[in-house]
Amino acid sequence: MAILIETDVLIVGSGPAGGTMALALSTYGVDNVVVTRFSRLVRTPRAHITNQRTMEVLRDLGVEDEVMKQAVPRELMGNNVFCETLAGEELGRIHSWQNHPLRAAAAEMASPTSINDTPQNLMEPILIGNATQRGTKIRYNTEYLRHEQDEEGVTATVKDHLTSEEYQIRAKYLYGADGGNSQVADHCGLPFAGEMGVGGSMNIVFEADLSKYVAHRPSVLYWVMQPGANIGGIGMGLIRMVRPWWKWLIVWGYDINQGTPEIDEEFAIGVARDLIGDPNIDIKIDSYSVWTVNNMYGTCNTDRRVFCGGDAMHRHPPSNGLGSNTSIQDSYNLAWKLAMVLQGYASPALLSTYNDERIPIAKQIVTRANQSIDEFGPIFDAIGFLSTEDPDEKKANMARRKENTPEGKKQREALRKALLFKRYEFDAHGVDMNQRYESSAVVSDNTPKPEPDVDVELSYFRTTYPGTKVPHNWFRRGPFGGTEKLATLDLCGRGAFTLLTGIGGEGWVEAARDYSAASGVPIRTYVVGPGQDVEDVYQEWADIREVDEEGCLLVRPDGYIGFRSKSIGDSPNEVLTQAMNQILGR
Repeated sequence: MAILIETDVLIVGSGPAGGTMALALSTYGVDNVVVTRFSRLVRTPRAHITNQRTMEVLRDLGVEDEVMKQAVPRELMGNNVFCETLAGEELGRIHSWQNHPLRAAAAEMASPTSINDTPQNLMEPILIGNATQRGTKIRYNTEYLRHEQDEEGVTATVKDHLTSEEYQIRAKYLYGADGGNSQVADHCGLPFAGEMGVGGSMNIVFEADLSKYVAHRPSVLYWVMQPGANIGGIGMGLIRMVRPWWKWLIVWGYDINQGTPEIDEEFAIGVARDLIGDPNIDIKIDSYSVWTVNNMYGTCNTDRRVFCGGDAMHRHPPSNGLGSNTSIQDSYNLAWKLAMVLQGYASPALLSTYNDERIPIAKQIVTRANQSIDEFGPIFDAIGFLSTEDPDEKKANMARRKENTPEGKKQREALRKALLFKRYEFDAHGVDMNQRYESSAVVSDNTPKPEPDVDVELSYFRTTYPGTKVPHNWFRRGPFGGTEKLATLDLCGRGAFTLLTGIGGEGWVEAARDYSAASGVPIRTYVVGPGQDVEDVYQEWADIREVDEEGCLLVRPDGYIGFRSKSIGDSPNEVLTQAMNQILGR
């Protein structure tokens, strides 16, 4: 069989993981090809919550503004609303997605970016479109069949669905981003923990003008607590905003043990009208589909020259909005490493750190997403849904929250606490931002790990400890007090290392330049201080950096601290060379 295409990296799958890998590699100047068995990009909304860390990735890859033009902004994501129906009584709502004033301030201090709601059918064209403009070649209607590895690369066999022709693609590396039923992961024999198919759900996408029910209480998610409503494993109906306030997606459950149900337009319209609470509202059904709730993550994502990421490695319900975010971040973590190896700057040993750094994240987010489902239990208990199966009794139990009785008072307090606890799903800023890496691509400074003074699931913990994301700060550059405003992240990334120091740390700058000259590895350098490369006009960086003014922070291309030194010492060249060589596996 003839090899028709040769490339540096073959990417299987065009979703958030595959699209980000293609975009990053093309941005870094690495030749890559994407194959997808589908004839087009996804047409349904699917994943949608886009958190701050993902927006930082997209900012570095140059597409943040384009995403924000498509996004529903944080303000309209609003609060999670719990109600009997959209037209019926509201049980309560909770501040979500950093929309509480204090949480909004904390989010603004944590990042130059903002959480938003960008449905997957709008995100994928941005990722793939920009990737192809920068050099990615994409082949639709092309199914990955199998692959073989040798010492020099990977040979994949694919099938063109238009011609039924099978042919081979030769690549130095292969990236499997082919979703929750990944053939690439299966063919590699990658190990997994957990189980698939623990619950069943269906999506119903529809159009309806619901402005009168929702515009005064904007939200991404409206939870309908109605006897008989059931999302598999959750026990209520969900109406999700896709576009305000006319396009929607309902999530509705079914008993997976009874087999996949038959869905038709009449059924879909009935479900929608029941949850809305308006039997006469005009509804246009766009699509419906079924899916399973999974609780599985890969315990290894690498097989020599083949890597897997995205839903291929973490298979879980959409709780916490972690799916596409983690997928995008998987690819971003690996892309710069592949580029460094392919460009001759790093040893292939660097690629092993992808497994070391991202597998713990896969386990964390799968656990968190499934735990969030369980945390609906106290809400059901508070309103009396767990004590009976009779719908009329459930309605009566729920109505007691309005009574001036000891039972009513107790129920109101239980419901209040149960709703507030759902912050761990709907406002888990720390889950989004506190990911830490431990690998050979992180150089320890032999200091104790800092003890967080916040709940690390709810709140961002700022530190420059090696293996953490470089903290956000606003700098200025230029005349008249600085006409150009730059975030820490704007100084970093773009496929290069960055060294940050202050007045007295010029020796680090010379060491970085010497290392770059000898190795070719790009290292961008900035001295922070009055009259220097950039100025800390708000005088806050000194409290953030956790090293002396003459110390340094070495930031990897993905925005993570790879090395830091409290001061400059006598041999910055030797110290920096050792750190860079360790990170790059040289």
